[in-house]
Amino acid sequence: MSVTAPVRGVAVAVAVAAVLSLPRWLPARIVALRTRVFARINGEEGITVPGDLVGVERFRELYSHPAADGRSRGAALSDLFWYWLSPGAEIHQEHLEAGERYDAVARATRGFLSVPRVEAEELTRRCVARTLRDAGGLVRLRDLMMPVWAEFYYELVFGEPCPPAARDLIVGNADDVVTALKCCGLRHMDRRDRLTRYLAGLLPRVRDRLPAGLSAREQVLYLQGTFFNTAVVQMSEAMAHLLMVLAQHPDAQAGVLTGDDRHLDRVISETLRLYPLFGIAHRVTTGDISLDERTTIPAGSVLCFDYPAFHREGFSDPGRFDPGRFAADRSHANYSHLDRSHQVPPKPEDSGRTRQDRPAVRELNHIPFGVAANRPCPAWRLAPITMRVAAREVVRAYTLDTSASHTRSMPNRGPCLLVPRGAPRRAAHRATLVFMRFRDRWEDVWRSLVQLVLGTYMVWDARRQRLCERHFTEADRLAATESR
Repeated sequence: MSVTAPVRGVAVAVAVAAVLSLPRWLPARIVALRTRVFARINGEEGITVPGDLVGVERFRELYSHPAADGRSRGAALSDLFWYWLSPGAEIHQEHLEAGERYDAVARATRGFLSVPRVEAEELTRRCVARTLRDAGGLVRLRDLMMPVWAEFYYELVFGEPCPPAARDLIVGNADDVVTALKCCGLRHMDRRDRLTRYLAGLLPRVRDRLPAGLSAREQVLYLQGTFFNTAVVQMSEAMAHLLMVLAQHPDAQAGVLTGDDRHLDRVISETLRLYPLFGIAHRVTTGDISLDERTTIPAGSVLCFDYPAFHREGFSDPGRFDPGRFAADRSHANYSHLDRSHQVPPKPEDSGRTRQDRPAVRELNHIPFGVAANRPCPAWRLAPITMRVAAREVVRAYTLDTSASHTRSMPNRGPCLLVPRGAPRRAAHRATLVFMRFRDRWEDVWRSLVQLVLGTYMVWDARRQRLCERHFTEADRLAATESR
């Protein structure tokens, strides 16, 4: 008995220590395991860029190559993305192959997004103001921002204020899409289908021209996929990252209050460098691409462009938040002046300066909206304008503070404490941040396990359903029938 009691005490102490250490090591191990499982189920596919075959110095060149223009057909990865983005992935602008249909869809999207800057800014203010009426306290920033962009894009598409019922349907749809994408929950097609049916009834009220050559159902799916999936999700994620950065860096937050647009532009640029909205963008080569005399990437290869890796190369201490990297003419304020080559035309007052004194955006490893030659984000102009207004409105109303982790994928949805601007900092403030940190670390343990299980299932289910592969097989069959 005298030996057993100490041994039992040591065993208990070791067990307790092991449990308490879980947040430090388990999530990272499970992420690595999930990556291996995904590769095993989905197949070893793709040439990662930058990587062993193509270095960072040729990233843009390869991304812009005319033969790197295939989007979905022939890539096993496409089955997974179509699964996550259903319904309507086959009509989604980002997943359409090049051709007349893509051109019509891209043209329509540009029409909807081509709103005057003043109008876009005022619409953003109104949408943020309505959302902030019920805000405050502990929030998840992605959840806070999603109704803002649901209302914004509804009014952009239909030219009238968004009713609460429509906002709830859009938020439910977008939240389901991004939750599935992050493997934090299974997809719920009933939620998505409810929005599809609702939008079908609104089709005659669309304020701009819809893509030509599409059926009524395809037009509905175009609206749902482009504006009420992708736009709402991406803008909510972008704003959550931006507000998390401001919560983590009080000096940057104070700079926003001064109304200095250049400061805010640099903060936005650095935020999107550290936390790019895209992880991997894949393209399928439609022809051979010669790299040198000995190396050729054959047609049908899947190129996986790694945005986070590209954004880290060429920067000193790349993991550090430093908006000063985007000083001079490198801020988002100049993105509206980008031409098709991503060069910034010289300003008149800079005419006497040397090229070395005028660094160009294209010289930075920084492409938050893609490259002009290969399907850049259609909101590359509008997004920074609206982000700037939304950030300023939130910071004017609240002081932001957080102790939660901040990663590119942000599966925790951005926990943050909002305190009314000017309110005194009470004793409970620090206690709330301690609680937030504790909760976030332990949620990460449970969430990583959920992501492993649900992610594995969804990758398997996507491979089983083969939505993309079956779509093109059926298209080929119909084409062969019509040609007889």
